[in-house]
Parts: sequence; structure tokens; C-alpha cells
Amino acid sequence: MSRALAAILKRDLKLALRAGGGAGIGVIFFLALVTIVPFAIGPDLPLLKRIGAAVLWIGALLASLLGLERIFASDHEDGSLDLLLLAPVPLALIAATKALAHWIATGLPLVVMTPVLGLMLGIEPPALAAVTITLLAGTPAVTLIGLIGGALAATLPRSGMLVAVLVLPLAIPLLIFGVAATDAAVTNEIPFGAPFRLLCAISLFFLVLGPVAAAAALRHARE
Repeated sequence: MSRALAAILKRDLKLALRAGGGAGIGVIFFLALVTIVPFAIGPDLPLLKRIGAAVLWIGALLASLLGLERIFASDHEDGSLDLLLLAPVPLALIAATKALAHWIATGLPLVVMTPVLGLMLGIEPPALAAVTITLLAGTPAVTLIGLIGGALAATLPRSGMLVAVLVLPLAIPLLIFGVAATDAAVTNEIPFGAPFRLLCAISLFFLVLGPVAAAAALRHARE
């Protein structure tokens, strides 16, 4: 079983990282969004520092949406989705493996880029460290929510907008608690651990729900 899951992980990473796979689109979008914000606001460094964490979170959230519909759509197009459904490996584990591959290819680069882009916004080191940690904890949940949306839309043509509509409402709590944890680390008005633990709890919830719900959606779509 472990060898089969490792093969799926390796295959999905190769598909995501190859030319046209879309792994770099999210980083480019993230970079473009964060670069444009200072031009829109103007030379108001205190304002940039105040809203910098929210800008980074919004940028990472929107960038994470790119390519979510391809998690299962490419398998449906080449027929490999039928093989995955017939595989002796539990479909929920296959879905979790595909989510891991997607996050490594698209979510992890956003987390790595966050400190660099945060410097462009003049964010203080404590806030920069906090927003990086919260993105590391929160972006996997975005991928897992998108896993459910991708499974629901796997057999539908041009499903990118549909997946985004399904994912965004569920991802709003991640944005709220992620920004709240960053503000708590800077202002010390509330403990950092309170919103951060809620953020981690949401990620753990979707870690359990996401693969199971995606597997059920895929089975229903093929019936």
C-alpha cells in the first residue's frame, strides 16, 4: 500500500512541476498581488505594516485556489481516475496523498515566499514570523477543502470557478483566525495561542473530513 501511495505522490508531483503543470502559477500570482498593493496604497509605510498580514493571507488564499480543480480533473481526462477507484488502496488515502502532492507543489512555495514578500510590505519580524507560521498551518486546510470541491467537480467541464465558489466560504474562518493570530503576536492584546489553536483545529478537522468526503464524492460521481 505504501508503495502505491508513494507512486501516486511522485506522479502527481511530476505532473504539477512539469512545464504547464501550474505549480508556479500560484507563486507568480502571489508575487503580483503583493507587489501591486504598495502601488495602490502609496508611500504609507505605517498603513502597509498594519494591513500587511491580511494582504499576505488574502494573497496566499487566492493563490491556493489556482489549480484545485486539476487535482482530479486530469485523472478523469486520461482515464486514470477509473483505475484509482478500482485500486486495492482505500480511496480516502489516495485522495489524501493527492492533496499532499498538491500542497507540496503549490502551498509550500507560498509559505516559503511569505518572509520575502513580507519584507516588501515593511512588516516587522515578529509579525512576519507569525504570518509565516499561520500560513504553514492554514494552507493545508485550503488544499483539503479544495480536495472536496475538486472531487465534486471532477467530471464537470470548466469547473475552476465552481471549485473556487465552493472553497472560498469554507476558507473564510482560516483567513479570520490566521490574521487574528498574527495581530495577537504583534499587539499582545490577546494570547497568540488562542486563534492559532483554532486555526490548527480547523486544519485537523479538514484533514479528517477532506479525504473521506472527496472519496465519497468521487464514488457518487462515477455511479
